[in-house]
Amino acid sequence: MKILTWPVVAGAALGIVAPLLTYNGNPGNMGFCAACFLRDSAGALGLHHAAPLQYLRPELIGLVLGALVSAFLSKEFQPRGGSAPLARISLGFFAMLGALIFLGCPWRAYLRLGGGDLTAIAGIVGLFAGILGGIFFANRGFSLGKAKPQSTSSGLIGPIFSVILLVLLVTQFKFGDNLAIYFSEKGPGALHAAVWMSLAGGLLLGVLMQKSRFCTIGAFRNFVLFRDPQLLNGVIALVVFAAITNGLLGQFHLGLDKQPIAHNDYIYNFLSMALCGLCFSLGGGCPGKQLVNIGEGNNDSALFILGMLLGAATAHNFGFAATPTGVAGLTPYVLAAGFIVCIYIALTNKSEA
Repeated sequence: MKILTWPVVAGAALGIVAPLLTYNGNPGNMGFCAACFLRDSAGALGLHHAAPLQYLRPELIGLVLGALVSAFLSKEFQPRGGSAPLARISLGFFAMLGALIFLGCPWRAYLRLGGGDLTAIAGIVGLFAGILGGIFFANRGFSLGKAKPQSTSSGLIGPIFSVILLVLLVTQFKFGDNLAIYFSEKGPGALHAAVWMSLAGGLLLGVLMQKSRFCTIGAFRNFVLFRDPQLLNGVIALVVFAAITNGLLGQFHLGLDKQPIAHNDYIYNFLSMALCGLCFSLGGGCPGKQLVNIGEGNNDSALFILGMLLGAATAHNFGFAATPTGVAGLTPYVLAAGFIVCIYIALTNKSEA
């Protein structure tokens, strides 16, 4: 069996780049978290007003643009979309609520484990359970429908928006006396590596993720359905190289307590990531994969990410998000609503026979 495959290279790169970004300023065990960074970006755009969580993350911009470059070079830029838009927005919305209860996306779950955070294990098990739920519905005919080809100009809207965000970040553009975007002065949003370093890391990972088709959801799904371990080997490489890099940088801290931006409510870690796994499985991939898809011209993925931005705004405007001290009082109801919506979407969207 060939070990050095593109998914392994991509996973290893994420396992190295993320801890390096943490070492150079990003929050602990959050060197590259798609959900957390989307939350910060939502705050920077004024969608929520949690002052410690506002920063346009260059990593996400780089991820989209790196995927765009790779897709063009490999002639895989294929604008498409139009498949069940409201369902995709809804799945993205509840995926973000689940991620902000767990305090991280699938990438961060594995990065937390690679940093020695054993509280991530309950979340990873929950993620597997949610993906199994997605497989269950897929085997019974679930489908959001086939995306239709779209124009090149339509496929470029997502990358163009990413460039606009980069300009806003670099110039801190103002409308009169008011900032167009918000910047945290304290808290996780104020912790970040230099813009050029974050952008470079995102660009590199965007190229590798697009080339490899890396996806933490697809890794488990492909192994269960087809006994194909390639993507799963990439996830293993992510954890191994994150642990090695964190160890070399003095950032590996094995244990359950006092882990950076994490809580010990294991039941809710499991349930929230089970919701994430189900949402991502039904929606076609983890948030990192969805961002890479935007670079390929996939407007269905853009709608999923829009849903995640709206979910981040709702989570912090209504106090649904967890904190390192634990989950919010409404968490059981939020999770129940998420599972009900997912099951409704899964039962009412079928592939055409």
